[in-house]
Amino acid sequence: MTESNPTIESEFQRIRDALLIPRDFPGKVIAEAEAVASRDPLSLTFASRYSDLRGVPFVTIDPPESMDLDQAFFAARQGDGYLVHYAIDDIGFFVDPGGAIEREAWRRGQTLYSPDTRTPLYPPTLSEKYASLLPGTARPAIVFTFSLNARAEAESFTLARAVIESRAKLAYPDVSWHLDQERKQPGSGSFAGQEWSPSLGLLEEIGRKRQQLEAERGGVSLRIPAQQVERWSTALTGYRLAFEMATEVEGWNAQISLMTGMVAAEVMISHGVGLLRALDPPHPERVRALRLTAAALGVAWPESMDYDDFVRSLDPGDPTHAVMLQQAARVMGGARYVAFEGAMPEHATHAAIAAPYAHVTAPLRRLADRYALDLLVELSKGDRPAPELIESLQALPKVMEDSARTAGQLESRIVDFAEAQMMEDRIGEIFKAVVIALRADAIIIQITDPPIRTAIPATVFAGHAPGDPQTHPSLSKDGATLQTGGTRISLGENLLLRLEAATPRAGSLSFTPAQA
Repeated sequence: MTESNPTIESEFQRIRDALLIPRDFPGKVIAEAEAVASRDPLSLTFASRYSDLRGVPFVTIDPPESMDLDQAFFAARQGDGYLVHYAIDDIGFFVDPGGAIEREAWRRGQTLYSPDTRTPLYPPTLSEKYASLLPGTARPAIVFTFSLNARAEAESFTLARAVIESRAKLAYPDVSWHLDQERKQPGSGSFAGQEWSPSLGLLEEIGRKRQQLEAERGGVSLRIPAQQVERWSTALTGYRLAFEMATEVEGWNAQISLMTGMVAAEVMISHGVGLLRALDPPHPERVRALRLTAAALGVAWPESMDYDDFVRSLDPGDPTHAVMLQQAARVMGGARYVAFEGAMPEHATHAAIAAPYAHVTAPLRRLADRYALDLLVELSKGDRPAPELIESLQALPKVMEDSARTAGQLESRIVDFAEAQMMEDRIGEIFKAVVIALRADAIIIQITDPPIRTAIPATVFAGHAPGDPQTHPSLSKDGATLQTGGTRISLGENLLLRLEAATPRAGSLSFTPAQA
């Protein structure tokens, strides 16, 4: 078990306080959560609202430490295709309209994650216990049932509220290990013999086919390792920096979620009301600039190859390709929520998915999902949503945008602090770094050991005194080189940098070139 570090964790808390992130839930919210936790979806009060799907052997698949489980999966063969049940937690069962829990959730917007704790959207009494899809307990859920053909295309689906009972809480590494063993010798996997074990093999089979469908329709996933601060028992501080890459199992699991969001969007569009997640396609000028960058780095990009096919061809394990993936991410803009009533708005497709899309699969962690699910249930019954629900949908984009901004600031500040704190005793050391991005005013570098990404002012490389006209940087048209004073810096270039200062409170590192 990893021991806590009060000094570092007090700094994490200082960052959260500066962003006005709440430490605890108000007493009224806690009291209401404890009161509603005793609700039983199997009671006569709710018998007409929920069907009984406890006979379906659902499992959840999440990171090992997760307790807020809001998705459960089961699959079986159906002819030459597949039957997929995908259960999403029905948090609305516990949240009274206008109550203290709902009001607090609107203030929060989403669950926020820090290395030492999480700031949940809903009280842990609900999100990590009575509402979570933990195994061996009856839970209210909204279940999507898909009939897929042999190519894993959704040919039909139904949607209904139901009581489910998950059979197992699985973690990504364990599922990966099981599937590896099954490939070597069928029946040898660690979960072999369980009634739900065949679902795991089908998750891989369906996930791979859905990834192929994504490629065919022009969707693209940017496989960029995420920089994280995580608990680590052998580190002196109790924490470490790491670059984490999503596993194949996470990718296949994500495909089921994406399929559900795409079908949800289709329902909303067909009924003329909804809340979509939109992302504009890459602007042609940015794609042209990316082509110039690829040429400058010597990365082949045939003229006949589209942006999405090019991105899929990149290997994040190749240092030059990793730089290109960083540049490709800058081609895309930011995703946003779009509420609508009537015809589907223009520019409301999600370009990375290459289809209309809606967030519906994480109601314990995202406020918007709960209301989108409520909408889908009403639409599936042929009912017109109540005015109050439409008003909520229209108000959600602003709330979600604000909470996403806070989440981004929290992640950035914690990483900056951790980088500086972990480098504080290494002043004067020389580090190997690669240039992963260039701006007119700064050079973005990545150090592999320790895993750090940071910006260095371009003038540091100029070779002239600050303020000298010759220090004014000039970025090339293709974005692949930066001329700063007498120095030319290129994307993908390897640098040796000396650490001059590390200031944890400011979250800053100061480097100078160790050689010309």
